[in-house]
Order: sequence, then structure tokens, then C-alpha cells
Amino acid sequence: MRDRPVETSALAIVSLVFGILAWVALPLIGAVIAIVTGHMARSEIQAAYPDLQGDGMAVAGLVLGYLNLVIAMFGVVLIVFGFGLLAFLA
Repeated sequence: MRDRPVETSALAIVSLVFGILAWVALPLIGAVIAIVTGHMARSEIQAAYPDLQGDGMAVAGLVLGYLNLVIAMFGVVLIVFGFGLLAFLA
């Protein structure tokens, strides 16, 4: 039996919160923070596995952050090619 409770990684919580904020209020900054803290949290959790949890939250933050960046980059590419096409047609 465990003599102390299992803790949740604070970095995993930060990653999840900023992953959500990346979609709501802080598009680029939130995504970068979610990705960085998500990777840090997963390393921290693996190093102290039985005593530290939150890997699911860290992965969710990573997915939200990376997905936000990919969609933003896709949007930038579409805008650049759209203006390039308009310049070509003009």
C-alpha cells in the first residue's frame, strides 16, 4: 500500500491549460508554451514514474499545441499562395 498520495505534474497541467488557451486566446504563444511544457512534463513523469502522474494531460497539451501550429502554418501557406496566385493573375 502507498504511504503517500500520487502527485500530478504541474508542468502537465500547464501544458494542458496553454494547449486550450492556444485555441481560445493565445494562438501562437499558447501553442509554443504547451509544446515545451508538455515535453518537459513527459520527461519529468518518466523520471519519477510511480510518484508522479499526468502523462495524459501532457500528451493532450502536446496534441493541442502541435495541431494549432500545423493549422496556423497551413493557413499562412494558403494566404501566401493565394496572394501569389492573385499577383500572377493580375
